[in-house]
Amino acid sequence: MSQNSQNTNSNSSTNSNTNTNSSTNTESSTNNNTDTNSNSSTAEQQDSKQDTDQSTEQNMKQDTKEEQKEQEQEQEQEQEQEQEQDQQEKEKENGEKSTQNTDQNAEKNTDQDSNENEKKKEKKEKKGKDQSDQEGQSDQEQEETRQDLPLTGDLAIDEETLRAVFTDCSDVIFHSFETAGFTSALCVYCVGLCDTERLERQVLAPVQEIGLESAQVPLSSVKTVETSKQAAEAILEGEALLLLEGSNVATTYPLYKAANRSTEEPLAESTVRGARDGFTESLTMNLSLVRKRLKTPALKFRTRTVGESSNTSIALAYVEGIIDASLVKEVEQRLDRLRVRDILESQYIEEDIIDQRFSPFPQMIATERPDVVASNLMEGRFAILVDGTPFTLVAPVTLFSMLQSPEDYYQYVFMSVFLRWLRYVFYVLSLLLPSAYVAITTYHQEMIPTVLLLSIARAREEIPFPALVEALIMEIAFEALREAGVRLPKQVGSAVSIVGALIIGQAATTAGIVSAPMIIIVAITGIASFMIPRYSASISTRLLRFPIMLLAGTLGLIGVMLGIILIVIHLSSLRSFGAPYLSPVAPTNAKGLKDLWWRPAPWNKPR
Repeated sequence: MSQNSQNTNSNSSTNSNTNTNSSTNTESSTNNNTDTNSNSSTAEQQDSKQDTDQSTEQNMKQDTKEEQKEQEQEQEQEQEQEQEQDQQEKEKENGEKSTQNTDQNAEKNTDQDSNENEKKKEKKEKKGKDQSDQEGQSDQEQEETRQDLPLTGDLAIDEETLRAVFTDCSDVIFHSFETAGFTSALCVYCVGLCDTERLERQVLAPVQEIGLESAQVPLSSVKTVETSKQAAEAILEGEALLLLEGSNVATTYPLYKAANRSTEEPLAESTVRGARDGFTESLTMNLSLVRKRLKTPALKFRTRTVGESSNTSIALAYVEGIIDASLVKEVEQRLDRLRVRDILESQYIEEDIIDQRFSPFPQMIATERPDVVASNLMEGRFAILVDGTPFTLVAPVTLFSMLQSPEDYYQYVFMSVFLRWLRYVFYVLSLLLPSAYVAITTYHQEMIPTVLLLSIARAREEIPFPALVEALIMEIAFEALREAGVRLPKQVGSAVSIVGALIIGQAATTAGIVSAPMIIIVAITGIASFMIPRYSASISTRLLRFPIMLLAGTLGLIGVMLGIILIVIHLSSLRSFGAPYLSPVAPTNAKGLKDLWWRPAPWNKPR
């Protein structure tokens, strides 16, 4: 550093000398030009010496500053080295801790990796399902677009589209021919649904011989379709479809084949006095049977098609002015929410539109009688008629309407009231009689008279089972015999019931498996269940009988009361399309009570 300073000083001195020399030269030249004295040059030389001294002092100060900076840098480097050593020592101390934590972190990472892999797999599966669903939806959309193509007027193209819709449908016939005007035509119909004899006689023969206008079909029933979807629906309804070359509109002829049974009396709802006709599997026939009884324009039928595959026609029937308008809107909303693929019976619709699906009590009446439907419509209810089944749904209903028979208004008033009260009593017996017998004979023998108690004890002396097990065996056997009698043919069913009642019962008592009083209790219970006019209402008592018997066998009469309380609570909360199930008792309706305890006159029948 000192050498550098010397060099700088020497350089500065040389620079100053050169500057002085130049200045002297300039001064001399100026003196020669202006004729001045030599004293001015000496003054300038002194000034230049002062300048050189100041420059040397500044250079020295700069050298000292640079030396101080170098010292500070060396100190900073030493401090950094010390800090690095301290950090290395700390890292060594933490190294052991980090090695211990690495194992735990590795395990955690493996768990996280496995969880991430599982999540990735689930996401892939979901993506695959979504893609498959999208593919399925796209296939369905493609099929729908195929079935909903407009007719072009080119007979070959229209035939190809219809054949694509009815692929592998051997019952759909495509018949090509020429009309009397030498125009190419195509007739499409479904064998079994369309009357081929009428088609040949009333449509095909006149059109081929005379012309299209000679078809012997009423013009009011002839319709036109413009798309392949409408054409397919008409063919599946039993209509004959006629397409002509150059026409983008097809004509349908309603030549339905009558394959319906006659309107005979329903076997499950037979009455001593009343109408003998019943609903059939034809919707149009059923609508006419209701219209025949209510010949008023206030009777409304709203027809729609439900079921994605079956395309079943149903009709909502009600009497305008009597039914509540909000009830009609509610029913239509529930029918619009139906997402059933196929509807083969009215039960398919009932399960999807009722308020509480898992309740054992029925919330709609299923009837085959047109007079029952007509009377309920006049009371402010609605009916749903389904094509393909004779059972019509009626709602809203109550528990007491389930216990009323249509014959109540066909007989004398006192006889009807007597039968109605008898029906109420035996409905309670069908539900509680076996459980009451089990509770009394097991826990409350003091409630039985002494003579009767001795006879029951004598009969059960050799029975190896307790009363609860004995009642369960007999009830299950009785339900099996009842189901066997229903499923077997009529000629054999009666024989099975007789054999089951006489031979099996007598053999069970003589063998000491079942006591005679228990057989009497079960027989009375079965007869009481047969008195319920609605089969769906008797099913609920048959199901609830077993849990009440279990409560009676474990808790006695307290268990029976507990079962009754639970049933009443459930019935109090149950609704049938907004109507309380225990009305008119709870909530109390004075006008409705007239039809509960008494049979009013037809003109005073509550609505």
